[in-house]
Amino acid sequence: MKLIIFGSTGTIGQHLVTQALAQGHEVTAFARRPERIEITHNNLTRISGDVLDPDSVKAGIEGHDAVIIALGAGRNGGIRAIGTTHIIDAMKKLGLRRLICQSTLGVGDSHQNLNFLWKYIMFGILLRPAFADHVAQEAAIKQSHLDWIIVRAGAFTDGPATGAYKHGFSPDEKNLQLKISRADVAGFILQQLTHDNYLHKAPGLSN
Repeated sequence: MKLIIFGSTGTIGQHLVTQALAQGHEVTAFARRPERIEITHNNLTRISGDVLDPDSVKAGIEGHDAVIIALGAGRNGGIRAIGTTHIIDAMKKLGLRRLICQSTLGVGDSHQNLNFLWKYIMFGILLRPAFADHVAQEAAIKQSHLDWIIVRAGAFTDGPATGAYKHGFSPDEKNLQLKISRADVAGFILQQLTHDNYLHKAPGLSN
């Protein structure tokens, strides 16, 4: 499959690139500074572009089979929602359907899964703009009429992929560590390229 990954130089994005190549996909890494991806591979193409520029987004997406979004925007937010809107517009113009997006546990009904720290301190105060950006990003995707899946991951940790995590749990699930390795997040996202269990859904992901 020919994939384009937005946010490919981020902590999740680099795992996505590495794992997708290992699985035999043709990968395009779209980023402002794609040279930050140090690996070399015959199936890897780097594109320098900005998700805030609709023309560069459309040019990058053309010719691909699926799109993965793993955009980061730091504490201030503002990039995810706008960039995702440009990606959606380009996909519609080019006739692409499959969109997988990495979001965060806590958006929508998964807010009930969070503990006091994440509800009121982290997302309520410290990361409020970034959280609002995720909310707006998800809203744009849900209104897109594309074949989308949103992956709401817990807090990222280092470490290898284990496959030993919970996904698709209900908002009432409380027995969660609210964290998961970046490698496991990337692995789960890539699974959604060819599985429809979570089509038009936003499964949570956590240990």
